[in-house]
Amino acid sequence: MSSARLVMLARIGFRCCVAAALVLGALPLADAATPGSQQQAAIDALTRAHAAVVGVEVSATPGARSAETLGRQRSGSGVVIGPDGLVLTIGYLMLEAENIQIVTLDKRTVPARAVAYDLATGFGLIRPLLPLRGIAPVPLGSIADMKTGDAVMAAIGGEDGGVGLTQVVDKRPFSGYWEYHIESALFTSPPIGNHSGAPVFNQRGELLGVGSLFVGDASGQGRPLPGNMFVPVDLLKPILAELQQNGISRQSRRPWLGLTSSEQSGRVRVVRVNRESPAEAGGMRAGDVVLEVDGAKVATLEEFYKKLWDRAAPDAEVRLTVLQGADVRTLTLKPVDRMSTMARPAGI
Repeated sequence: MSSARLVMLARIGFRCCVAAALVLGALPLADAATPGSQQQAAIDALTRAHAAVVGVEVSATPGARSAETLGRQRSGSGVVIGPDGLVLTIGYLMLEAENIQIVTLDKRTVPARAVAYDLATGFGLIRPLLPLRGIAPVPLGSIADMKTGDAVMAAIGGEDGGVGLTQVVDKRPFSGYWEYHIESALFTSPPIGNHSGAPVFNQRGELLGVGSLFVGDASGQGRPLPGNMFVPVDLLKPILAELQQNGISRQSRRPWLGLTSSEQSGRVRVVRVNRESPAEAGGMRAGDVVLEVDGAKVATLEEFYKKLWDRAAPDAEVRLTVLQGADVRTLTLKPVDRMSTMARPAGI
Protein backbone atom coordinates (compact mmCIF):
# COMPACT_ATOMS: atom_id res chain seq x y z
CA MET A 1 0.00 0.00 0.00
CA SER A 2 1.34 3.45 -0.91
CA SER A 3 2.41 6.02 1.70
CA ALA A 4 -0.26 8.44 0.52
CA ARG A 5 -2.93 5.76 0.96
CA LEU A 6 -1.70 4.97 4.47
CA VAL A 7 -1.84 8.63 5.47
CA MET A 8 -5.33 9.04 4.01
CA LEU A 9 -6.66 6.01 5.91
CA ALA A 10 -4.99 7.12 9.15
CA ARG A 11 -6.50 10.59 8.88
CA ILE A 12 -9.97 9.25 8.10
CA GLY A 13 -9.79 6.96 11.13
CA PHE A 14 -8.50 9.76 13.30
CA ARG A 15 -11.22 12.21 12.24
CA CYS A 16 -13.87 9.58 12.96
CA CYS A 17 -12.37 9.02 16.42
CA VAL A 18 -12.35 12.74 17.26
CA ALA A 19 -15.81 13.30 15.82
CA ALA A 20 -17.20 10.46 17.93
CA ALA A 21 -15.56 11.89 21.03
CA LEU A 22 -17.12 15.28 20.37
CA VAL A 23 -20.55 13.82 19.80
CA LEU A 24 -20.36 11.65 22.93
CA GLY A 25 -19.07 14.53 25.02
CA ALA A 26 -15.69 13.01 25.80
CA LEU A 27 -14.10 16.06 24.18
CA PRO A 28 -16.57 18.88 25.00
CA LEU A 29 -16.46 21.99 22.85
CA ALA A 30 -14.81 25.06 24.28
CA ASP A 31 -17.60 27.18 22.80
CA ALA A 32 -20.94 25.48 22.27
CA ALA A 33 -22.71 28.55 20.82
CA THR A 34 -22.51 27.14 17.29
CA PRO A 35 -21.91 23.44 17.89
CA GLY A 36 -21.77 22.38 14.24
CA SER A 37 -19.12 24.84 13.14
CA GLN A 38 -17.20 24.52 16.41
CA GLN A 39 -17.17 20.76 16.11
CA GLN A 40 -15.81 20.91 12.58
CA ALA A 41 -13.19 23.51 13.58
CA ALA A 42 -12.01 21.30 16.44
CA ILE A 43 -11.82 18.23 14.19
CA ASP A 44 -9.83 20.12 11.56
CA ALA A 45 -7.43 21.62 14.11
CA LEU A 46 -6.77 18.32 15.86
CA THR A 47 -6.38 16.50 12.54
CA ARG A 48 -3.65 18.96 11.52
CA ALA A 49 -1.99 18.55 14.91
CA HIS A 50 -2.09 14.77 14.68
CA ALA A 51 -0.43 14.88 11.26
CA ALA A 52 2.64 16.52 12.86
CA VAL A 53 3.16 13.74 15.43
CA VAL A 54 6.08 11.39 14.79
CA GLY A 55 7.70 8.42 16.43
CA VAL A 56 11.24 8.74 17.78
CA GLU A 57 13.55 5.70 17.85
CA VAL A 58 16.94 6.00 19.56
CA SER A 59 19.97 3.79 20.07
CA ALA A 60 22.32 5.05 22.77
CA THR A 61 26.05 4.83 22.33
CA PRO A 62 27.73 1.66 23.69
CA GLY A 63 28.68 2.12 27.33
CA ALA A 64 26.30 5.06 27.82
CA ARG A 65 25.79 5.83 31.51
CA SER A 66 22.13 6.64 30.86
CA ALA A 67 21.57 3.09 29.57
CA GLU A 68 21.63 1.84 33.16
CA THR A 69 18.24 3.45 33.83
CA LEU A 70 16.82 4.20 30.37
CA GLY A 71 18.11 1.22 28.39
CA ARG A 72 20.12 1.45 25.19
CA GLN A 73 17.15 1.10 22.80
CA ARG A 74 14.45 3.72 23.38
CA SER A 75 11.22 4.65 21.66
CA GLY A 76 8.77 7.47 22.13
CA SER A 77 7.16 10.34 20.30
CA GLY A 78 7.79 13.86 19.12
CA VAL A 79 6.04 16.63 17.23
CA VAL A 80 7.13 18.86 14.37
CA ILE A 81 7.36 22.49 15.53
CA GLY A 82 9.55 24.07 12.84
CA PRO A 83 9.20 24.62 9.07
CA ASP A 84 12.53 22.81 8.58
CA GLY A 85 11.16 19.70 10.29
CA LEU A 86 12.48 20.54 13.77
CA VAL A 87 10.98 18.01 16.21
CA LEU A 88 10.33 18.58 19.91
CA THR A 89 10.50 15.56 22.19
CA ILE A 90 11.39 14.69 25.77
CA GLY A 91 15.12 14.90 26.26
CA TYR A 92 15.80 11.67 28.11
CA LEU A 93 14.98 9.71 24.96
CA MET A 94 18.02 11.18 23.20
CA LEU A 95 20.54 11.17 26.04
CA GLU A 96 23.89 9.90 24.69
CA ALA A 97 22.25 8.98 21.39
CA GLU A 98 24.31 7.23 18.75
CA ASN A 99 21.49 6.83 16.24
CA ILE A 100 18.17 8.70 15.98
CA GLN A 101 15.32 7.96 13.60
CA ILE A 102 11.97 9.63 13.03
CA VAL A 103 8.93 7.53 12.05
CA THR A 104 6.21 9.45 10.23
CA LEU A 105 2.47 8.85 10.12
CA ASP A 106 2.85 6.98 6.82
CA LYS A 107 5.49 4.69 8.39
CA ARG A 108 8.48 6.30 6.67
CA THR A 109 11.69 6.10 8.67
CA VAL A 110 13.92 9.17 8.38
CA PRO A 111 17.38 9.55 9.96
CA ALA A 112 17.76 12.51 12.29
CA ARG A 113 20.40 14.31 14.32
CA ALA A 114 20.31 15.83 17.78
CA VAL A 115 19.97 19.61 17.96
CA ALA A 116 19.62 20.22 21.69
CA TYR A 117 19.14 18.58 25.06
CA ASP A 118 18.13 20.90 27.87
CA LEU A 119 18.77 19.56 31.35
CA ALA A 120 16.83 22.30 33.13
CA THR A 121 13.51 21.81 31.33
CA GLY A 122 13.92 18.26 30.07
CA PHE A 123 13.22 19.15 26.42
CA GLY A 124 15.00 17.61 23.46
CA LEU A 125 15.18 18.86 19.88
CA ILE A 126 16.01 16.77 16.82
CA ARG A 127 16.09 17.57 13.12
CA PRO A 128 15.54 15.14 10.22
CA LEU A 129 18.39 14.68 7.77
CA LEU A 130 15.87 14.37 4.92
CA PRO A 131 12.79 16.55 4.29
CA LEU A 132 9.55 15.61 6.07
CA ARG A 133 7.35 16.40 3.09
CA GLY A 134 3.70 17.17 3.70
CA ILE A 135 4.04 17.78 7.45
CA ALA A 136 3.18 21.26 8.69
CA PRO A 137 4.54 22.42 12.08
CA VAL A 138 2.08 22.82 14.93
CA PRO A 139 1.57 26.18 16.65
CA LEU A 140 2.78 26.52 20.23
CA GLY A 141 0.03 27.15 22.79
CA SER A 142 0.14 27.79 26.52
CA ILE A 143 -1.13 26.10 29.65
CA ALA A 144 -1.83 29.50 31.22
CA ASP A 145 -5.53 29.47 30.34
CA MET A 146 -6.06 25.72 30.89
CA LYS A 147 -8.38 24.80 33.77
CA THR A 148 -9.09 21.65 35.74
CA GLY A 149 -11.52 19.54 33.72
CA ASP A 150 -10.49 20.93 30.32
CA ALA A 151 -10.35 18.21 27.70
CA VAL A 152 -7.11 17.73 25.77
CA MET A 153 -5.76 15.28 23.22
CA ALA A 154 -2.50 13.38 23.66
CA ALA A 155 -0.98 11.62 20.65
CA ILE A 156 1.55 8.82 20.27
CA GLY A 157 3.71 8.47 17.15
CA GLY A 158 5.52 5.55 15.56
CA GLU A 159 4.45 2.01 14.78
CA ASP A 160 1.96 1.85 17.65
CA GLY A 161 0.71 5.41 17.22
CA GLY A 162 -2.72 6.61 18.26
CA VAL A 163 -4.54 9.26 20.24
CA GLY A 164 -5.84 9.46 23.76
CA LEU A 165 -8.50 11.82 25.03
CA THR A 166 -7.79 12.99 28.56
CA GLN A 167 -8.44 15.87 30.96
CA VAL A 168 -6.42 18.47 32.82
CA VAL A 169 -6.41 17.72 36.55
CA ASP A 170 -3.74 20.14 37.80
CA LYS A 171 -1.00 22.66 37.04
CA ARG A 172 1.72 22.91 39.66
CA PRO A 173 5.49 22.95 40.24
CA PHE A 174 7.19 19.59 39.94
CA SER A 175 10.33 18.22 41.59
CA GLY A 176 11.80 15.01 40.24
CA TYR A 177 13.87 12.49 42.17
CA TRP A 178 16.71 12.89 39.63
CA GLU A 179 17.78 16.47 40.59
CA TYR A 180 15.10 18.11 38.46
CA HIS A 181 12.61 20.89 39.13
CA ILE A 182 10.31 23.01 36.97
CA GLU A 183 8.07 25.80 38.18
CA SER A 184 5.04 24.61 36.24
CA ALA A 185 3.93 21.23 34.91
CA LEU A 186 0.66 20.00 33.39
CA PHE A 187 -1.00 16.92 34.88
CA THR A 188 -3.70 14.93 33.09
CA SER A 189 -5.82 11.85 33.75
CA PRO A 190 -6.60 9.16 32.65
CA PRO A 191 -3.04 8.25 31.66
CA ILE A 192 -1.83 7.33 28.19
CA GLY A 193 0.63 4.55 27.46
CA ASN A 194 4.10 5.19 25.99
CA HIS A 195 3.94 8.78 27.20
CA SER A 196 7.61 9.59 26.52
CA GLY A 197 7.64 12.69 24.31
CA ALA A 198 3.95 12.35 23.48
CA PRO A 199 2.52 15.78 22.56
CA VAL A 200 -0.67 17.08 24.16
CA PHE A 201 -2.93 19.55 22.34
CA ASN A 202 -5.80 21.87 23.19
CA GLN A 203 -8.94 21.94 21.03
CA ARG A 204 -7.40 24.57 18.75
CA GLY A 205 -4.69 22.09 17.81
CA GLU A 206 -2.04 24.08 19.68
CA LEU A 207 0.78 22.23 21.39
CA LEU A 208 0.65 22.44 25.20
CA GLY A 209 3.56 20.20 26.15
CA VAL A 210 5.30 16.84 25.78
CA GLY A 211 4.96 13.80 27.99
CA SER A 212 7.55 13.03 30.64
CA LEU A 213 6.16 10.69 33.30
CA PHE A 214 3.45 8.39 34.51
CA VAL A 215 2.33 9.56 37.97
CA GLY A 216 0.18 7.90 40.60
CA ASP A 217 -1.11 11.14 42.12
CA ALA A 218 -1.96 13.39 39.18
CA SER A 219 -4.11 15.73 41.28
CA GLY A 220 -1.35 16.41 43.82
CA GLN A 221 -3.79 15.94 46.68
CA GLY A 222 -2.24 12.81 48.15
CA ARG A 223 -4.84 10.42 46.78
CA PRO A 224 -4.44 7.76 44.09
CA LEU A 225 -5.22 9.18 40.64
CA PRO A 226 -3.12 7.73 37.81
CA GLY A 227 -2.12 10.18 35.11
CA ASN A 228 0.71 11.80 33.21
CA MET A 229 2.99 14.78 33.71
CA PHE A 230 3.69 16.94 30.65
CA VAL A 231 6.47 19.54 30.40
CA PRO A 232 4.69 22.67 29.11
CA VAL A 233 5.87 24.54 26.01
CA ASP A 234 5.61 27.73 28.06
CA LEU A 235 9.09 26.76 29.29
CA LEU A 236 10.35 26.25 25.74
CA LYS A 237 9.42 29.57 24.19
CA PRO A 238 11.99 31.76 26.03
CA ILE A 239 14.89 29.39 25.26
CA LEU A 240 14.02 27.93 21.83
CA ALA A 241 16.40 30.16 19.87
CA GLU A 242 19.16 29.57 22.42
CA LEU A 243 18.69 25.80 22.24
CA GLN A 244 18.93 25.80 18.45
CA GLN A 245 22.07 27.89 18.56
CA ASN A 246 23.93 26.36 21.51
CA GLY A 247 22.37 22.94 22.06
CA ILE A 248 21.64 23.77 25.70
CA SER A 249 20.33 26.67 27.78
CA ARG A 250 22.36 28.71 30.25
CA GLN A 251 20.18 27.53 33.13
CA SER A 252 21.30 23.95 32.49
CA ARG A 253 24.89 24.74 33.47
CA ARG A 254 24.44 23.95 37.13
CA PRO A 255 25.77 21.64 39.86
CA TRP A 256 24.96 17.93 39.77
CA LEU A 257 25.65 15.51 42.62
CA GLY A 258 24.38 12.18 41.29
CA LEU A 259 21.60 11.49 43.80
CA THR A 260 18.18 9.93 43.55
CA SER A 261 16.11 11.39 46.38
CA SER A 262 12.58 11.42 47.74
CA GLU A 263 10.58 13.78 49.90
CA GLN A 264 9.10 12.11 52.97
CA SER A 265 7.33 13.83 55.88
CA GLY A 266 9.27 17.05 55.61
CA ARG A 267 12.62 15.37 54.97
CA VAL A 268 14.79 14.82 51.90
CA ARG A 269 15.95 11.20 51.92
CA VAL A 270 18.59 9.79 49.59
CA VAL A 271 17.33 6.67 47.82
CA ARG A 272 20.30 5.97 45.56
CA VAL A 273 23.83 7.28 45.01
CA ASN A 274 25.09 7.06 41.42
CA ARG A 275 28.34 5.21 40.97
CA GLU A 276 31.41 7.36 40.29
CA SER A 277 29.40 10.48 41.14
CA PRO A 278 30.34 13.53 43.23
CA ALA A 279 27.94 12.27 45.91
CA GLU A 280 29.68 8.89 46.09
CA ALA A 281 33.12 10.55 46.17
CA GLY A 282 31.95 12.84 48.98
CA GLY A 283 30.72 10.02 51.22
CA MET A 284 26.98 10.10 50.61
CA ARG A 285 25.05 6.86 51.16
CA ALA A 286 21.59 5.55 50.35
CA GLY A 287 19.38 6.24 53.36
CA ASP A 288 21.03 9.55 54.24
CA VAL A 289 18.71 12.41 55.17
CA VAL A 290 19.77 15.83 53.85
CA LEU A 291 19.28 18.41 56.61
CA GLU A 292 21.15 21.47 55.33
CA VAL A 293 22.84 22.84 52.22
CA ASP A 294 25.65 25.28 53.03
CA GLY A 295 24.12 25.80 56.48
CA ALA A 296 20.58 26.47 55.24
CA LYS A 297 17.90 24.00 56.30
CA VAL A 298 16.02 22.13 53.56
CA ALA A 299 12.85 20.08 53.97
CA THR A 300 11.68 19.58 50.37
CA LEU A 301 13.25 18.54 47.09
CA GLU A 302 12.54 21.99 45.70
CA GLU A 303 14.42 23.67 48.55
CA PHE A 304 17.28 21.21 48.23
CA TYR A 305 17.71 21.70 44.48
CA LYS A 306 17.33 25.48 44.48
CA LYS A 307 19.88 25.87 47.27
CA LEU A 308 22.26 23.51 45.46
CA TRP A 309 21.89 25.39 42.16
CA ASP A 310 22.30 28.81 43.78
CA ARG A 311 26.02 29.14 43.06
CA ALA A 312 28.04 30.87 40.38
CA ALA A 313 29.90 27.82 39.04
CA PRO A 314 28.60 24.27 38.55
CA ASP A 315 31.75 22.84 40.15
CA ALA A 316 31.84 25.07 43.25
CA GLU A 317 32.09 23.06 46.48
CA VAL A 318 28.94 22.50 48.52
CA ARG A 319 28.58 21.49 52.17
CA LEU A 320 25.78 19.06 52.99
CA THR A 321 24.73 18.36 56.55
CA VAL A 322 23.27 14.87 56.55
CA LEU A 323 21.88 12.36 58.99
CA GLN A 324 23.72 9.06 58.45
CA GLY A 325 22.15 6.46 60.68
CA ALA A 326 22.31 8.06 64.15
CA ASP A 327 25.12 10.48 63.27
CA VAL A 328 24.88 14.01 61.91
CA ARG A 329 27.78 14.70 59.55
CA THR A 330 28.83 17.60 57.35
CA LEU A 331 30.20 16.45 54.01
CA THR A 332 32.00 18.59 51.45
CA LEU A 333 31.15 17.65 47.88
CA LYS A 334 32.50 18.95 44.59
CA PRO A 335 29.60 18.92 42.07
CA VAL A 336 30.08 18.71 38.31
CA ASP A 337 28.25 19.88 35.22
CA ARG A 338 25.94 16.94 34.46
CA MET A 339 26.55 17.13 30.71
CA SER A 340 30.28 16.73 31.24
CA THR A 341 29.67 13.18 32.52
CA MET A 342 27.80 12.02 29.41
CA ALA A 343 28.59 11.40 25.78
CA ARG A 344 26.96 14.15 23.73
CA PRO A 345 25.02 13.11 20.63
CA ALA A 346 26.57 14.26 17.36
CA GLY A 347 25.07 17.60 16.47
CA ILE A 348 24.88 19.12 19.95
